Amino acid sequence: MSRKKVVVLGGSSGIGKAIAERFAKEGWLVIIASSDQSKLDIAYGGLIGGGHEAIQLDIRNEKHLKSFVTHIADKYNKFDVLVNSIGVSAHMDLLESNFVDWDNALQVMLYGTVKSCRSLVPLMKHGGRIIHITSIHNNRVEKGSSAYGMAKAAITQFTRSLALELAPENILANTIAPGFIDTPMSVDDNGQNELETEWFRDNYIKYDHLPLKRPGRPEEVAGVAYFLAGPDASYMTGSVVTVDGGLTITF
Repeated sequence: MSRKKVVVLGGSSGIGKAIAERFAKEGWLVIIASSDQSKLDIAYGGLIGGGHEAIQLDIRNEKHLKSFVTHIADKYNKFDVLVNSIGVSAHMDLLESNFVDWDNALQVMLYGTVKSCRSLVPLMKHGGRIIHITSIHNNRVEKGSSAYGMAKAAITQFTRSLALELAPENILANTIAPGFIDTPMSVDDNGQNELETEWFRDNYIKYDHLPLKRPGRPEEVAGVAYFLAGPDASYMTGSVVTVDGGLTITF
């Protein structure tokens, strides 16, 4: 129980899974949570070391969240780092999309972030860290991504509020804004990975719009998350760390 502990929401896939694996590799006790039990089981099986936990959690469900928080409090009392990597694909028409789909994107990503912080931050140790995975969509616009972008932008502003209000507890709050990262969310309903399409190659690889000329790997984001959780980031709070291969420096 003396090991440092990290709670990774959305830890069953993509960036969240890579972050959980990195912390486990470094000797931390990792608690991963996700709504998908089958993916949770797979992710849990890939964690190095013992003592980790995988807990099913639908962040939209108040009873789920309350049960999750109670379990963390009863078993661990306090923990060190909260990573929120919960995300859903939300590509839809700005004016004509079904509002239920629009609302779900906000309920999962934005309100899921707010609710989880309000519930879990009281269990964080003095000097803890909060790391939210947002997106370059927090200040960039792409057709069809209005709900997704709004959620990510709001999380960024919420993180700044956390940084200010939790400073007396020395709890630091930062966000990581990835660009194109090769994760399951890159694959559409037809099984096509957008990062392998002619559209991606023409728009981002052929010319200099994406200077590094490749999508990122989840473990490259995980390394930044681990840095933000460590002693070398002790004077960083309210910051946005962009991990995008240089995408947003071009025009």
